[in-house]
Amino acid sequence: MDLQPSDWEDLKKARRLFENPSIAIKISDMVGVPIEKGFELLPRQWGQKIGELTRSALMKALDMAIATINSEPGNTPGGKTSDRWHKIAVAATGGIGGFFGLAALAAELPLSTTIMLRSIADVAKSEGEDIHDSNTRMACLEVFALGGGGQEDNSAESGYFAIRAGLARSLTKAAEYVTQKGFVQEGAPALVRLIAQIAERFSIQVSEKAAAQALPALGAAGGALVNTIFISHFQDMARGHFIVRRLERQYGRDTVREAYESL
Repeated sequence: MDLQPSDWEDLKKARRLFENPSIAIKISDMVGVPIEKGFELLPRQWGQKIGELTRSALMKALDMAIATINSEPGNTPGGKTSDRWHKIAVAATGGIGGFFGLAALAAELPLSTTIMLRSIADVAKSEGEDIHDSNTRMACLEVFALGGGGQEDNSAESGYFAIRAGLARSLTKAAEYVTQKGFVQEGAPALVRLIAQIAERFSIQVSEKAAAQALPALGAAGGALVNTIFISHFQDMARGHFIVRRLERQYGRDTVREAYESL
């Protein structure tokens, strides 16, 4: 089935969003120095610490975001998103992190990630997703795995669709678990495995954010700007992701992937 002209344009938009510069490039442009300078200032064994912080932040964000989603009356897919207000909230947490430095990251990251996950759910809803559906919620979490692994992520074959394929089984298992039992056991193997896989990729962006916050001249204002870049990146990834999912519901996955790869 051929895509309608308007849907072709949406698919092109999704691809452009996935091919945006990485967070590291955006941060480097903002602070005026290569992000590598910040990496040199990070403590030893920081990579392991980032991994632990990222997994913890994703799990806490999932719990908190789901609680707020569950409190929403009914579900009306579509409509406008609150991107600006989510950016303001994340910028505020970044200001705190920028003022106190790396020491505040453990406290700031779960809060920032929670706000970002709510923003991602907002985007999903605007693209016709039912945010009370377990599969949609897992798809929201999936966004944190997108767009952070380097230049190879900019190709249709080894980037977006490859990431989704790698997470597909874990996403299905986690969604099935949540449908049957809800979010009642943080240690559930299905959720733990999914969080670990997503955290492996999300930690790349978190490391870049930490490296920027390690720069002595950053300060509170710089921390707010870094977090604004951080959430803007994932809002873009979410918009592209849920555009593709909307088109897949209409035309089928194979048709949309073939169309994407033909661009």
